[in-house]
Amino acid sequence: MTGLEKGMVCIKTRGKEAGRKVVIVDFDSKKYEAVVDGPLVKKRKCNAKHLLPTGQKIPAEKIKTNMDFKELLE
Repeated sequence: MTGLEKGMVCIKTRGKEAGRKVVIVDFDSKKYEAVVDGPLVKKRKCNAKHLLPTGQKIPAEKIKTNMDFKELLE
């Protein structure tokens, strides 16, 4: 379907946080929604159509704070 899954790094393409990197924390393929979080992005639901996958994947369980996001995304 979309190729999106938990731990995938994406770029938001819509909304006030457009252009920022996020990590998918949870994905619901039935509703086509993802819960995303990032260093400059609040944890929230996001329509999967508004995400552009980068091809990177990080283990979501390693992320505890915003500093972890910054280290893993660089």
